[in-house]
Parts: sequence; structure tokens; C-alpha cells
Amino acid sequence: MLLEGRYGMKAWQYSLSSPGLIQQVIHCIIAFVQATLAQSVEQRTRNAQVVGSIPTGGSFYYQSPISGFQYNLCMPQRATPLVIGIAGGSGSGKTTLAELIIERIGSDQIAYLPHDAYYKDLSGLAPNQRDSINFDHPDSLDSELLIEHIKLLKEKSPIQIPIYDFKTHSRTKETIPIKPRPVIMVEGILIFAEQRLRDMLEVKIFVDTDPDLRFIRRLERDISERGRSTESVIRQYLATVRPMHLEFVEPSKRYADIIIPEGGLNAVAMEMVVARLESLLRFDRLID
Repeated sequence: MLLEGRYGMKAWQYSLSSPGLIQQVIHCIIAFVQATLAQSVEQRTRNAQVVGSIPTGGSFYYQSPISGFQYNLCMPQRATPLVIGIAGGSGSGKTTLAELIIERIGSDQIAYLPHDAYYKDLSGLAPNQRDSINFDHPDSLDSELLIEHIKLLKEKSPIQIPIYDFKTHSRTKETIPIKPRPVIMVEGILIFAEQRLRDMLEVKIFVDTDPDLRFIRRLERDISERGRSTESVIRQYLATVRPMHLEFVEPSKRYADIIIPEGGLNAVAMEMVVARLESLLRFDRLID
């Protein structure tokens, strides 16, 4: 297995021996994080010595042929709040991953903004017209409001996120108050497909799950939580979910800093992601 890095036009490689591959990779990453945190702000402009010379500001990728996990160690490090985006197909495990990160980092540290809450209010349409809307197309979402909310949170201003009723395809009168936090976590299937929204995300995570598993999870969720029939879920999946996934969601994967198979079920990937986020937060506190 090779660790590969690039800085400008220069590339380097580091070979890992086959026994204990995952353990070696984790130890390498821990060493990199420790070296990064130990440096002063001025020293961070110099090369970090981990496995050879890994220039700060370049790209340092780990790709495992075993799990398919890809990791960019040189994701941007900026002042808080840190804006994280979690994308992936419907039923991929995005919410599970988000919940695990919140549990590990702490709910008092994260402002969680699910894109699903920002579906456009269709209360002005007749019920049969609401059912004909393509809810898997970017136009069905009020991304402008989400972008505005992210801006406000970054300015340390509280927001009120809408509550969407998926049974009536309309917003309720209630909202959820969200206070500014050190981390803003945005989660949704189309957040990488919208350039203005994508450009606001400092760390972009894509959850990659097989289509059959995603469909089964969506079927179970829509029946139990959204009052849908099996026939309507299958009809919607064939008519809009699958085509929109192929048109918008799958191509957006190329924008990800991190690609995780199976989301929160991938324990090794989860440990690496959480460790990286914790290191970013610690660094931000050091320079505040």
C-alpha cells in the first residue's frame, strides 16, 4: 500500500508493509496530527516531518484497497466556526454518521443543519400537485435560506431552522432555535451539487453505500416515518430518486475531501474522521 502526497507539481510516495496496514495508517495519521498541533502558527508554514517531508498546505491522501476509505490529511484549517458537510445518496447512512460525530464531539459544540429541513413550503399547492414535485432535484430545496443561516451562524448570530412535514409536504409553524457553535454541520444528499453551498463547506464528507442497501433503508424509513406505501416508495425511487442520484448526487462525490463506505458503520473511518475534526478544533482554539 502507498501513502501518496502532492505539493504543487511535486509528488511523493511512502510504502507501507502489508502486516497491520490499518494500524500503520492510524499511527501515521496520529503522528501527523501530533506534529501539526505541536507546531506554532509560524512553524506551520514549514514542512511537517512525519513520513518523509509532507509540506503543509499540500494534499496528503490515504487510500485503502481494503475498505475503499480515502482521506485528505491537509484539509483546510481556518478559524472557527468550522463548517462540515456530509453528503451521500438517500439512505446511505449520512444521518447515522452525523449523529455519531455529534456524540463524539459533543452536542454543545455542533450546530446541526439537515438540508431536509429546508424543503420549499408547498402548502399553497393542491395535494395532487404536491405529490408530483420532484423532491430529489435541487430546485425542491430552499438552499438560499440554508446559505443565509450558515452565514448568520458564522457571524455568531442565532437562527431558527424550519420544521418540514413530509406527510403534507409543507412547513409547520414551529421552528428549531439553533445557537452559534464552534462547528456547523450541514447534512443532505444535494449539498455538494450546489456550488454556492459547496463553497461554504470547509470539510466535505461523502458517504458511499451500495444502491440496494440505500433503497432498503429508504423504503423502511418512508413507510415507518413518513406514512408512505410500499408502492409509492418504489414508484418514486424509479421515477426520481435513482435518476436524480445519477445526475446530481453521484457526480458530486468528486468534490469530497473524505469518502467513507457505509458511513457510521465503518468504525475505522469514523475514528479517523473524529480524530481529524478534534485536531482542527484544538488548533482553532490555540490560535484564538
